[in-house]
Amino acid sequence: MHSEIILDKHYEHINPMLFGYQNCAPSHAYGPATRQHWLFHFVVSGKGRFFIGQREYALTSGMMFVIPPFVETYYEADADDPWAYIWVGFTGTPPLDLADVYDLPDALRIFQNMRASHDLDHGRTEFILAKLWELFSLLIEGAAVPLDPIDTALSVIHSEYMTPLTVQQIADRIHLERTYFSDLFRRRTGVSPKQYLLEYRMKQANDLLTHGYSISVIAASVGYRDVYTFSKMFKRRFGYPPSHARRS
Repeated sequence: MHSEIILDKHYEHINPMLFGYQNCAPSHAYGPATRQHWLFHFVVSGKGRFFIGQREYALTSGMMFVIPPFVETYYEADADDPWAYIWVGFTGTPPLDLADVYDLPDALRIFQNMRASHDLDHGRTEFILAKLWELFSLLIEGAAVPLDPIDTALSVIHSEYMTPLTVQQIADRIHLERTYFSDLFRRRTGVSPKQYLLEYRMKQANDLLTHGYSISVIAASVGYRDVYTFSKMFKRRFGYPPSHARRS
């Protein structure tokens, strides 16, 4: 068995606690036991059994089993073909509901890359943390339902409002005809995408005014190439020009 020392950096959402790997002896077992953190075991080779609650799983290479905090578990290597596994433990709240077991051969690359943390001293915790988020990304992608096009459109607006973004560009990004997209968007939000984009830009502009930025900087920061157009849209939304808002 080999384990790496992971410094507890007390990260809030996901905080790596331990990492290691082992080529188990025949029938090597652990438990019944419980832990105070999450623990993932990825089976690199061989076979074994995993017990959690009243559930039993037979596992082989390419599979991962999940041990939640404060849950009693037991696992045991096969007597004839004992498993070798890599484990990683962490505290915090995973970004998805986790199953007991995953058939996840694509995760082998991620777990093997974690072993490169052996060469790190000061950045080991952050390296393992990055690999954990890569693993979560793989799990989320596998569990995901098709994306809602309006959720995608809203994400585009919220992250790219500072560019010269247009409704046509948003429709093109989510592969919908503009009229159909606008109809879906209005049904979901109660306003047209053009109105929503304007409202979102003006809200950001109004917030920036309170921080003392010049009107030209604010205009560029919310997607307008010229101050005149920005000032006109701001006045249309609030009933007074941005210069008046600043004085107020």
